Amino acid sequence: MRANQQRLPRSVADGAFSWRRQLSKREWAIAGAAATAFAAFLFIISPISVSRTYTDSPAYFHGEDKGSEWVPFTSSLKAQEKSAFCLDGSVPGYHFRRGFGSGINSWLLHVEGGGWCNTIPLCSARKRTALGSSIYMDRQAQFLGILSHNPLHNPDFFNWNKVKIRYCDGSSFSSHPDHEFRNETQLFYRGQLIWETIMDELLAIGMSIAEMALLTGCSAGGLATLIHCDSFTDLLPKNANVKCLADAGFFLNEMDIAGNRTIESFYQDVIHLQGIAKSLNHDCVARSEPSKCFFPQEFIGNIKTPVFLVQPAYDFWQIAHILVPQSSDPSGSWASCKLNILKCNSSQLEILHSYRNALLKILNEFQKNPKGGVFVDSCFVHCQTWATETWHSPSSPRINNKTIAESVGDWYFNRRAAQHVDCPFPCNPTCSHRDLSLLMH
Repeated sequence: MRANQQRLPRSVADGAFSWRRQLSKREWAIAGAAATAFAAFLFIISPISVSRTYTDSPAYFHGEDKGSEWVPFTSSLKAQEKSAFCLDGSVPGYHFRRGFGSGINSWLLHVEGGGWCNTIPLCSARKRTALGSSIYMDRQAQFLGILSHNPLHNPDFFNWNKVKIRYCDGSSFSSHPDHEFRNETQLFYRGQLIWETIMDELLAIGMSIAEMALLTGCSAGGLATLIHCDSFTDLLPKNANVKCLADAGFFLNEMDIAGNRTIESFYQDVIHLQGIAKSLNHDCVARSEPSKCFFPQEFIGNIKTPVFLVQPAYDFWQIAHILVPQSSDPSGSWASCKLNILKCNSSQLEILHSYRNALLKILNEFQKNPKGGVFVDSCFVHCQTWATETWHSPSSPRINNKTIAESVGDWYFNRRAAQHVDCPFPCNPTCSHRDLSLLMH
């Protein structure tokens, strides 16, 4: 049996499982972010119903206190003083759970995702959602996956201080107020200020003496993780073990199927509207256009802090918005394929394999860095670190018989090399491919 086909024995049978009952209103609202960002149908960046369903398996994870996973929202105390506001002018915030035992001086920060806005109308629309206003954010968040404090769910980081940073600026925490209040529309482009303000507050409550730290993020939050990785390291003690993990945040600068650079044009508008260039990697901006420097492939080589990339080779968000945006498929011939990879025909699969090959080619240089790590699976999914089922459980995707959690732990603690690249779809039976068509009913 090949390594990719090895897996842990199942202690529970595949059965009915509703992702919705584990997700907050905020996480389902991410669907709206994708829609506003690209004026397309809803694609959420959180786990959705899967083509292979399974249970939450409480019998397998003995002794978990579900209630203890809910962590209250903390409004930023310094936001008013620093003028660090969400798009609508409300105060940003985060959820914080203090570490315990050996993890008392270890910190894990997880940056929430939710797309971007590239026009005044789209940014204004976000003001009426949790992606642009803290008024609409849930007052509690469930800490699962990489945020879990259960050692069976999260073996290496369960007792660390954990922070979930909420996302309400539409810029991957990189906007500046250069172009605010145009056309008499009040929008606050303060992503960079939000980032700096929250970092100041976390430093004040104990992060300044961190011995270990891991900055993580999902999707647009994964991009924010890469953008701020080195500056995050600079905030912490020189002897601290600081690393960064981007989950589904490695967006490719590829042409769509019609030969247009839809995503580059979109990013160019985001950067111009929100004054993002000042937050981008200076070395990259010195040699290239700022719109290109929003793509990790252009600046990841300049990041000095060790980085781990969790990236699905068949990322449903990238397929729907970079490779096959609505404008590139006027006939709708890709509609079913974009919703469920199992419904793609042979010619569509060939194009998807080419997109995977482009990703692997770009990552080839990154993989030569001995301090880096990758987990590139062949699942039709988007973010995978913050959900128990994809982070570390009997149902988790595996490469070389390793879950994402095990691979990240090996890399962070230097136990062994963590360069895991999957074979092409559909070879890996441990994948749970998302069926997005269930959202349309």
